Amino acid sequence: MKATISTDVFLAELQTAARIASSRSAVQALSGVQLVVDEAGLELRVTDMEVALRLRLAASGLESGSAVLPARLLLDIVRALPNGELTLTLRGETQDVQLVSGPAIFDLRTLRGEDFPQFPEPPSGDEVVLDAAAFIDTVARVARSASRDDTRPVLTGILVSASESSLRMVATDSYRLSVKTTALATPVTTAFEANVPARALQELARIASQTTADEIAVARLENQVVFSLRGEGAGGVVLSSRLIDGQFPNFQQLLPETADHELRLPREEVADVVRRISLLAQKNAPLRLGFSDGELSVSAQTPDVGEAHETMPVAFSGEPFEIGFNPEFLRDGLESVESGEVLIRLTSPLRPGLIESGDGSGFVYLVMPIRLGT
Repeated sequence: MKATISTDVFLAELQTAARIASSRSAVQALSGVQLVVDEAGLELRVTDMEVALRLRLAASGLESGSAVLPARLLLDIVRALPNGELTLTLRGETQDVQLVSGPAIFDLRTLRGEDFPQFPEPPSGDEVVLDAAAFIDTVARVARSASRDDTRPVLTGILVSASESSLRMVATDSYRLSVKTTALATPVTTAFEANVPARALQELARIASQTTADEIAVARLENQVVFSLRGEGAGGVVLSSRLIDGQFPNFQQLLPETADHELRLPREEVADVVRRISLLAQKNAPLRLGFSDGELSVSAQTPDVGEAHETMPVAFSGEPFEIGFNPEFLRDGLESVESGEVLIRLTSPLRPGLIESGDGSGFVYLVMPIRLGT
């Protein structure tokens, strides 16, 4: 194996790859990056057995072969190299990889290639092709609602579905629920649905946003999904992920069909108020929203810390009431709205609140209330 590549280019792609490499596995090879050289160039491969990433790089002086090197150590070395070109050579007699950049020479021992898993190949023909920008935006709207509790793995994913001219993603941690439906400029020819780990989708969106990819091709295998970036500047990125087993909650049943109060508010203004007052909602203290004729009062109080209060005009009429929310969850919902106006639907202090984009652009956020004491 041998390849010569720009040090800057290699560093940029290696930084992306190293994020995926496992740091906790008992299998040492999973902490490594596999370098694969063929006639098409150099490919970096990393996996933690949940998410796998392949990055294709243009290189010269190619000699086919592969080797697995410690990802973190390799990254530290490449960061320290001078600008210019880097040549990587697998030396069979010592089973190490020599890195040469200008006068700097490093010899790195390889990890066991036999322990590095095979990667799924993207199937040809049986794919759903999605607009990359729409995909990235949809992930950003819902990902914060996915659970981080591994004891309920089905909730750590995002339910992704595409059919006809619509892309929809749903995430919930049982305390809040995000649904984003995005219109596709080009209809998909095959319907698709899968519960994909939120981490995999966030990583894919982050990588895609750093490229000029136009499309993301999605292929579902038996228990995996494969995403391939397409278009000029896509960089030959292929990310695969295991699918999450289990039945995703029927989110349609959770969304209330009616509400007693519908309030249209300037999103930025109400988000600013919530952010300010939340500073005094510490130690699990709720953020209190009090509604009375023509006014919304936002308040918070934490014993031994302090309290805060701010009012703003709203078009509210009826019996006054107060409802409490987790301040972080409420902020996330408001910040995920993409329009300048937010629609808040409320029924009672013990019923979930619904936050929607005021322009009807397909974002819905359900958040459970917190029971308030006297």
